[in-house]
Amino acid sequence: MNDPIVFVPGLLCTEALYAPQIAAFADRPILVANTREDDSIAAIAARLLEEAPNRFSLIGLSMGGYVAMEILRTAPGRVSRVALLNTSAHADSEDQKKRRSVSIKLARQRSFAKVPDLFYAGFVHEKNDDNEHLKSIVTEMALETGPEAFVHQQTAIANRIDSRPSLSAIPCPALVLSGDGDRLIPPALSVEIHHLIPGSELAIVNDCGHLSTLEEPGTVTAKLRNFLNRP
Repeated sequence: MNDPIVFVPGLLCTEALYAPQIAAFADRPILVANTREDDSIAAIAARLLEEAPNRFSLIGLSMGGYVAMEILRTAPGRVSRVALLNTSAHADSEDQKKRRSVSIKLARQRSFAKVPDLFYAGFVHEKNDDNEHLKSIVTEMALETGPEAFVHQQTAIANRIDSRPSLSAIPCPALVLSGDGDRLIPPALSVEIHHLIPGSELAIVNDCGHLSTLEEPGTVTAKLRNFLNRP
């Protein structure tokens, strides 16, 4: 059960989002998807499929989950198992699109440095509001992503489709995971995905927010290890 693993980062995130898991699964081939070059979820997924092994385990958090669901629509035979972390199957609402438009304007007006602070509170559990170490990681990931890629990502997210109608067709084992204190994508949306994917496993991590892989790395890595190693 040592398939390669493809990790798909979320908005404003780099491979650092999965640093604890990449270290834990160092015995497997690992690819971190490029989510910076394209401005549609379909194009990000297509790029990933060009670069990925023929068959792989797929792990996506938030925007990474949107990409994972697109891959499962277009190339389900390539995925041996999928973990959907802190993500939603819904399309953006009009209010969400308006908020993304505001953040895009900030980035284009050379105010990108303000963006990490604007997003931080939504990214983490309330217990981590003053966690300077975690805040520094989030800021470093955002600055490495940069304003141009951020605009691409926000455009892709705003225009994504509703994935709920296709979830019942997912043919591989699926883990759906959320943090009980996710303020950006509430755990109820993960519960919804779990109910729509036949035979999926649900995990809600206590005292955890949106960036579960960094906030509770031990618990999340253990959940992933049990899921990926299960016969």
